[in-house]
Amino acid sequence: MESAAVKSQLKGGEFLLKESTIEDIFIPEDFNEEQKMIRQTAYDFLIQEVLPHARKIDKQEDNTLLEVLGKFANLGFLGTHMPTEYGGLDFDNHTNTLISEVMGPSGSFTVAYAAHIGIGMLPILYFGTDEQKSHYLPRLILGELKASYCLTEPGSGSDALAAKTRADLSEDGTKYILNGQKMWISNAGFADIFIVFAKIGGEKFTGFIVERNTPGLTFGEEEEKMGIKGSSTRQVFFENVAVPVDNLLGEIGKGHLIAFNVLNIGRYKLGALCLGGAQGSADTAIKYANERVQFGQAISNFGAIKYKIAEQAIRIFSGQSALYRVSHLLQKKREELAAEGVPFAKAKLEGAEEYAIECSILKIVGSEVVDYVVDETLQIHGGMGFSEEGTAARGYRDSRINRIYEGTNEINRMLMVDQLFKRALKGELDLVGPAWAVQKELASMPVLENVSGPYAEEKKAITDFKKILLMVAGAAAKSQMDGKINLKEEQEVLFNLSDMLTDLFLAESTLLRVEKLSTKADKQINQEVYDAILKVFLHDASFRMQKNATDALSSFSEGDLLKTFLMGVKRFSKYPIQPVKEARRKVADCLIAANAYVLGA
Repeated sequence: MESAAVKSQLKGGEFLLKESTIEDIFIPEDFNEEQKMIRQTAYDFLIQEVLPHARKIDKQEDNTLLEVLGKFANLGFLGTHMPTEYGGLDFDNHTNTLISEVMGPSGSFTVAYAAHIGIGMLPILYFGTDEQKSHYLPRLILGELKASYCLTEPGSGSDALAAKTRADLSEDGTKYILNGQKMWISNAGFADIFIVFAKIGGEKFTGFIVERNTPGLTFGEEEEKMGIKGSSTRQVFFENVAVPVDNLLGEIGKGHLIAFNVLNIGRYKLGALCLGGAQGSADTAIKYANERVQFGQAISNFGAIKYKIAEQAIRIFSGQSALYRVSHLLQKKREELAAEGVPFAKAKLEGAEEYAIECSILKIVGSEVVDYVVDETLQIHGGMGFSEEGTAARGYRDSRINRIYEGTNEINRMLMVDQLFKRALKGELDLVGPAWAVQKELASMPVLENVSGPYAEEKKAITDFKKILLMVAGAAAKSQMDGKINLKEEQEVLFNLSDMLTDLFLAESTLLRVEKLSTKADKQINQEVYDAILKVFLHDASFRMQKNATDALSSFSEGDLLKTFLMGVKRFSKYPIQPVKEARRKVADCLIAANAYVLGA
């Protein structure tokens, strides 16, 4: 693996092959005063304008959601990620990520907001003509127009390219006639424009901008959903809908580039929103645990509750560490491309495409962390958590969708491994050399290493995690080359590899954040708390790495070869056993004393 002396920008997936240092990352504790002011403005809006109306929004009463969205637009928050030439604010990536985090606890409002600024606006920014951008983006930024995105159909969910909606050029060549059906369309009840995907001539998958008042465009009733009840979700029907040829989006037959690239950013944003929602839920759990008295004392005094609070915090902290690491990669890539003269939209698009693996990781992590957190928050509330009087029940219902949309977590797990191997085959990543180096190390006698210095054991653990992953990935690739397995059909092995990639990225991101915090004099929390988070995460991740590696290897290896590989797993899994009970209690006691989740920025 390449040494830490290499300071070039990491490419997508390259975290597996190169080391990073604290100079290579951004952490939430690095925010400047201007960013903190923007965060406070967004937070004040959440507290004053969104949460007090949560019940009305959930019941879709009095157009409350649209009124709140309009007020958010008046503050400029629908255009923070847009170029100034269209009326946007062009905030840096860290600030936009921070806004998403802050708005994470806003439930159904989050869905409408995220669908509008993300999959609704970005296709036009990235793929629209100059005329389309000038015509639509200023009004979308002001909130005069609302946007929606029509991809999913009854017969095409994860397999988006199986869509049957059809577009045919009219005889006079001025319009495309659309016929078909879309379902699960967010914002469909009030959107003014729709990004629609259809196959020209039944074959060429293409994007279109369709306006709401177009004849033949009709809508189903509002779906009755398990959660995010306040968001508008309807079916959309196209019956001889005539769309001007000027409203074709991107190139004919290249609709998949729009759909998949926009989803990369959508996954990143969803990860941020989920982690923000998790922080809000954890804060609720801490406050309730301090208020609720049983057996003569606050339930926050009990070990079982401390475990839950600490585990919530550890999972959020590690996810947030990864989030801002990727935010930094995206920001630096955008700056690098801008310096080369690449236009604004193209620079953002290429950055998202470069870090597709990392965006999938964040989508999975964010959605699964928030699911864990809301579940334990409800459990801490006991019977009150099951009641709709509080917020725990709504948070529990609302969070579940996150593992499904923007590509299911199963699809994202397979995508990230597929992307890794594709980049290796294209020569963009050298997996073969490092994997072969690990194989040679396995064949040699173990060398007693002198582990010393700050976080030396943790750094060695990260290096060993990379060796395990390279060993398993190399062995899987070799088995495929030998015709023993077909990885596309071995989804269980792909899941093992993806979970190892995820644990590695989270572990290294957490280490880098904690190490960087150790150099800061103005941090709010005692460094021992951060160290405790790191040690618990690495302790648990080490066992998960062992299990995933063992499960994968035993799927395609046997006999002496399997024994050799398992010796490698053992050799590269030697992070010292940690006193995790005491470490978790240290984390929990910090939050309980603060009566709040105080591990963010």
